[in-house]
Amino acid sequence: MLAIRLHRRRRTAVALTTAAVLAGLTAPALTATPATATTTAAAYDDAYYDDAAGKSGEALKDALHAIISDQTKLSYSAVWDALKATDQDPNNSGNVILLYSGVSRSKSLNGGDTGDWNREHVWAKSHGDFGTSTGPGTDIHHLRPTDVKVNSIRGNKDFDNGGSAVANGGGSLTDSDSFEPRDAVKGDVARMIFYMAVRYEGTDGWPDLEVNGQVNNGSNPYMGKLAVLKAWHQEDPPDAFEQRRNDVIHDSYQHNRNPFIDHPEWVESIW
Repeated sequence: MLAIRLHRRRRTAVALTTAAVLAGLTAPALTATPATATTTAAAYDDAYYDDAAGKSGEALKDALHAIISDQTKLSYSAVWDALKATDQDPNNSGNVILLYSGVSRSKSLNGGDTGDWNREHVWAKSHGDFGTSTGPGTDIHHLRPTDVKVNSIRGNKDFDNGGSAVANGGGSLTDSDSFEPRDAVKGDVARMIFYMAVRYEGTDGWPDLEVNGQVNNGSNPYMGKLAVLKAWHQEDPPDAFEQRRNDVIHDSYQHNRNPFIDHPEWVESIW
């Protein structure tokens, strides 16, 4: 019971801090979204994480895997409309916010041409060779709208610090073997990678995805660098946009959550 009360107080503190920082932003509406999307994102029940209470390390990872594996799966074509709801611009319901560049772009400009936005696999789909098949290839906890050209520049690179500026990348950097997203979403990227490493454990026909301490992971089911991702997670805690996104995915689409948005302290407990 003490652990649960501490988790509640932590979430409350994070929410209050976020609200103060983002004061003045309009509440994000879900207009112009699929009929399956709710008009507001309801707070999840604390009981969702009951089976993880009091655990740490591998026991916590195993418990979270069991919890978040209970999900509704989307087809790859359904991801388009889902992202129009999950990544909606809080100040313009007709647009989405692009992950790496931070640009607000019309929802209708989804596709594969220059000036369009497409579906970025933050855990590169070649790292484990899962492609776009239903499962990790369509899990919207790590699929985000990105500018077509910026997505191409990121490619399947691991994440690390350093490099040259990415054109129209909002401050993102890249070199021959790694990609560094803009500061405002570094934590978002890290928490998506941690989610994938817990959700996909090799028990449901998909590869066992794991975070490791290197780049150049190629087609292996690994993503790095762990130390850098942990630092990004600390430097850029969950904000209102990320929390709302987690709620929309839970309430309207997959019905599971990214636990590292709800409980940032669990990253250090597992890794």
